[in-house]
Amino acid sequence: MKVLVVGSGGREHALAWSLARSNRLTELHAAPGNPGIASLASCHPVRAEDVASIAPLAGELGIDLVVVGPEAPLVAGLADELRHRGIAVFGPGAAAARIEGSKAFSKDVMDAAGVPTARSLAVARPPCVVKADGLAAGKGVWVCHTQAELDAGLRAAEALGQPFHVEELLEGEEVSIFALCDGARAVSLPAAQDYKRIGDGDEGPNTGGMGSYSPVPRLSDAEVEELADAVCAPVVAELARRGAPFAGVLFAGVMLTEEGPRVLEYNCRFGDPETQSLLPRLDGDLLDALEAAATGSLAGVKLAASGRAAVTIVIAGGEYPQRGDTGSPITGIEHAEASGALVFHAGTALHDGRLVTNGGRILNVTALGDSVAAARAAAYAAAAHIDFPGMQYRSDIAALSRA
Repeated sequence: MKVLVVGSGGREHALAWSLARSNRLTELHAAPGNPGIASLASCHPVRAEDVASIAPLAGELGIDLVVVGPEAPLVAGLADELRHRGIAVFGPGAAAARIEGSKAFSKDVMDAAGVPTARSLAVARPPCVVKADGLAAGKGVWVCHTQAELDAGLRAAEALGQPFHVEELLEGEEVSIFALCDGARAVSLPAAQDYKRIGDGDEGPNTGGMGSYSPVPRLSDAEVEELADAVCAPVVAELARRGAPFAGVLFAGVMLTEEGPRVLEYNCRFGDPETQSLLPRLDGDLLDALEAAATGSLAGVKLAASGRAAVTIVIAGGEYPQRGDTGSPITGIEHAEASGALVFHAGTALHDGRLVTNGGRILNVTALGDSVAAARAAAYAAAAHIDFPGMQYRSDIAALSRA
């Protein structure tokens, strides 16, 4: 089977790594990919958001399955264009991708599906949460405990130039719930937790994600399945009722409050960096499962997780998230991998044959262990081998107080 992975980040490198392990894979391609993905796949210089170029590329390559990593091309209708050409694609069409592309649409679907979520507020008063309605690269949410934070959040939301809304601030532990969907069914995957803020102790501005781990110790496998049945399956059914079947992975950010689980938001794709902790834990053939979701045939499919835990540390540029880092030489990846860790490229490039930084989040270091604590120790030991000027990463990913 010939597969094309769309995207260029750590999530897409993890997807390529997992797909490359399938016995059914004959060719792996990526658009545009990155230097890490290039060790596994043939990379093509086409931007993920360039729908007009990716669809013809898939046809020219004779691709059997396209796996779309980021949300922007899905919201822009890439999956629709591919399906129109008769190419199977793991990822929802534009109508279903609105579950992430519009917070207002998502709220409407949740209300219709009976999924518990945060109440929208007519008047903005702290404590509350300000949310941009459309895509904002994971940075369109402002948690406001004080009036000063609310004022700053409202200014930032207005600066994006898109609608926004205000909702109640939910308290509790946040978990990432994933389900593979084929338009009618929702098959749960292991849960994960991520760390959104730049600094230790969840201080500082939001980022695209600074680390993750899986499993979530406080949730049993049965409880994870129950959550997916409660928050993913009803949305899949409601979208199908609206004539917008969801085929891909539905990702629910869920707050475990004292009153029960409440959905914070939905995403129409795998999480980043949760995917980097999730995929290495899975037993079975990911390619089989993604193809089944893409072709409406998930009945009987189950991707079991190994008993091992995984922890991912995101290594970012020194001025992230304000700005990225470009051109700084990177060393130590070979030593990190020699320790047994996986190193997924997120923002790298080759310059005169040398690996350099090329983004905000540069590398993801993932390690497995018999427990979250063991995986955490291995991940930090591996990350210590990597170096480039100004690099930063949090020191509390999967710390025992939270894990």
